[in-house]
Formats: sequence, structure tokens, C-alpha cells
Amino acid sequence: MMLLGKGLKVVLVTVHLPLAQVARELTRRRVRVTLELTHEALRRYFGISHPRLAVAALNPHAGEEGIFGREEKRIILPAVTEVKGQGIQAKGPFPADTLFHQAVRGDYDAVVCMYHDQGLIPLKLLHFFGGVGLTLGLPLIRTSVDHGTAYDIAGKDRADDSSMKEAILLAARLARQKKRWREQ
Repeated sequence: MMLLGKGLKVVLVTVHLPLAQVARELTRRRVRVTLELTHEALRRYFGISHPRLAVAALNPHAGEEGIFGREEKRIILPAVTEVKGQGIQAKGPFPADTLFHQAVRGDYDAVVCMYHDQGLIPLKLLHFFGGVGLTLGLPLIRTSVDHGTAYDIAGKDRADDSSMKEAILLAARLARQKKRWREQ
């Protein structure tokens, strides 16, 4: 899933998992495939010819040379190195506590995050209303709101519809872009 707003795009390697399970689910292949899908989506759908991808570390301080974890050296960095060999501009893993400032500043086109809250907290800070989900790797365009069903306010005329509107508008823009891509 890519979740996005006007100022930030994040893509998740893992999705709805307990935090204690995230490290067990991370693999070099999952990180690599997520980077490849992100690169292709930015090129195909957003017209970015040379996407700049930032990769968030899993652990504080990017593992601090193994003091806080080894996933960066064993899993994330090798995946980044692999995609660089394919011509994908990916950098990292970077500590998440400083990375999003750089991304919002415009240094990167998207941030690949290791788990749900790592990507969704900064996204929703900026785009609580109007955030959109885009499913990557499908043969068709699938957009959605970036939030749950909000059953607690359903039928009470209190819901904000901006994410739904943005999801529909994004689907229309991506369909036009996809058509142009095929015509090339």
C-alpha cells in the first residue's frame, strides 16, 4: 500500500501486524519487492522518471551499528543494495525520527516504511483529512480512503468526506496517466 497526500507518500513493507511480529515478518525479498513496486508506481502513475526513494530503518538510530538491532544490516541494507543494482535510486536505511522531515522538505519522492504506524503517523499528521490509499502491484488502479470505517460516527452526519473525494480524483488522474503510459 502507498498512502499519500499532497506533501508525503509512504509505502509499507508490512501492514496490520502487532509490533512484536514486525521484525519476524521483514525479509530482504519483501523490502526489495516493496522498493521495486514503489519505484514503478512513481514512474508509471506519477510521471517521475527517476524516483528518489528513502528507506526507513526499523530500529532507533538505524540500529546504531547493531546495538539496537541487526535488521538494518541483515535485511534492509542488502535489499537497498540489490535495487540500486537495478538502477533504482534508493537510500537508507535512515532513522525514522529524522527521515520524514527530509521527505516533506522534498528530498525524496516517497518513503518506504517497515511497519504501519511508522508510515501512518507522519502521513496522518500532515493529511488527516484527504489522505488516500493506493494499492500497488495490481493490473488495475485501486484507490481508497486512508482510514477505517468509523462505525462510531456512521449515520450521524459527522464524517468528513475529503479522503473519499481525493481517492476518486486520484483514481481518475492515475487512469489518465496510465493511458498516456500505454500510448508511449
